[in-house]
Amino acid sequence: MSGLLDDIKAMAQLREAQGGKWEAIKPEYAARMRAQNRFHTGLDIARYTAKIMRDDMAAYDADTSKYTQSLGCWHGFIGQQKLISIKKHFGTTKRSYLYLSGWMVAALRSEFGPLPDQSMHEKTSVADLIEELYTFLKQADAWELNHLFRALDEAKEAGDSAQEQELISKIDNYETHIVPIIADIDAGFGNAEATYLLAKKFIQAGACCIQLENQVSDEKQCGHQDGKVTVPHEDFLAKINAVRYAFLELGIEDGVIVARTDSLGAGLTQKIAVTNEPGDLGDQYNSFLDGDVIENAGDINNGDVVIKQNGKLVKPKRLASGLYQFKPGTGEDRVVLDCITSLQNGADLLWIETEKPHVGQIASMVNRIRAVVPDAKLVYNNSPSFNWTLNFRQQVFDAWEKEGKDVSAYQRDKLMGVEYDNTELGQLADEWTRNFQRDGAREAGIFHHLITLPTYHTAALSTDNLAKGYFGDEGMLAYVAGVQRQEIRQGIATVRHQDMAGSNIGDDHKEFFHGDAALKAGGKDNTMNQFG
Repeated sequence: MSGLLDDIKAMAQLREAQGGKWEAIKPEYAARMRAQNRFHTGLDIARYTAKIMRDDMAAYDADTSKYTQSLGCWHGFIGQQKLISIKKHFGTTKRSYLYLSGWMVAALRSEFGPLPDQSMHEKTSVADLIEELYTFLKQADAWELNHLFRALDEAKEAGDSAQEQELISKIDNYETHIVPIIADIDAGFGNAEATYLLAKKFIQAGACCIQLENQVSDEKQCGHQDGKVTVPHEDFLAKINAVRYAFLELGIEDGVIVARTDSLGAGLTQKIAVTNEPGDLGDQYNSFLDGDVIENAGDINNGDVVIKQNGKLVKPKRLASGLYQFKPGTGEDRVVLDCITSLQNGADLLWIETEKPHVGQIASMVNRIRAVVPDAKLVYNNSPSFNWTLNFRQQVFDAWEKEGKDVSAYQRDKLMGVEYDNTELGQLADEWTRNFQRDGAREAGIFHHLITLPTYHTAALSTDNLAKGYFGDEGMLAYVAGVQRQEIRQGIATVRHQDMAGSNIGDDHKEFFHGDAALKAGGKDNTMNQFG
């Protein structure tokens, strides 16, 4: 990105070449508008953010304290405010991403209305949300730069050359709000061709990273619900290939694929894998099928399917639905095979969906994977589907009990109770929760920590608190004390909501286009001035 003064000079040369026809065009204004619109297409964004992710992955391999994080967002405004907040509090967006959850798209953005996480929402709604998120993030750049440009004008008017140079330096070294999005394509919404076509939509909208899961598309379930059905590796690898081809076709050669396995909680498969010889991938998949050994032909009934498993003829257990059942207790072994196979066939990162947030459990699987693929890394779902308080209190309880510590003062199944909040166990559990990301990154290969649907819950919680007060005895004070006063005192940009929505940018453009004849909205009668 070239400097502001260089761009102004280049614009001036362009204007002069027009022989007076562009006399009304001011080079500085044109340079400012160009700086406020750095990314012209979704592919520009995908190329930029893919490099960020690849650099971050290399940094994590060298130092596990450099893990990355994201929060799931279901609207462009939510994503925008998240990145504005991160920049405000930490001065940078480094190692901060956005997560786009299929769950939240189904629940909040489908034209059918609220839906469960079962791939019933419109295929293109996720791609539309990617584009929306980046539209809002680009607007955040324009908004913040606009404030810097206005401050630059004030410095020039005051003759403060030192402040002028400082502001030009800030503009030239400006850090964008554009960050990587990890986008959930569910199980691919159909066959491999459907996955390829949809992946292209994602990438064209700006996605540099696509997460794909090994469930059956038309049987897809939320990872934290029952009834999950996985596909043989051959089917899943075809979809990984489809996504990679989409990246390559569109020129995103370092695009990132996250291979998610739901095998830990999935007890069913839709079909028996194709196998040509003992020990091949299909045979390994079929070795997990539950079944009965066939002793003689009389054990085979009409319609039964028989396979050769570990040198014996076996009749796999098939349900009334036609689905086949895996042997109990094979989940972790299937996860390990899924992950190794995915990494050896084009995936870049792993996602293991677990039933609880337990660093030891995750590490036990990752260590087995890393014995074969040493640089294996996880994207991990810090899911709101977990009862984090109860889980970590029970983990502390179990650890103490194993150590022989007296736990008679605690009831393991009732540890969620408020009476445990200030106990030694409750406080230690909170400390374990606080350190979960650091511990998971160091001990369990977790490169990226995300919360899939936090803003679904924060929107509900804040709305509940406001409704309770506003429609109750507090009246208007509920909004004033609970929202606006906090926005003012905490420096939340939205308190000047007209400005946040682009009013000042529009006023400046009016001046660019109309000069002194511009009719502006931000004059003395604009009530936004009450907020300074």
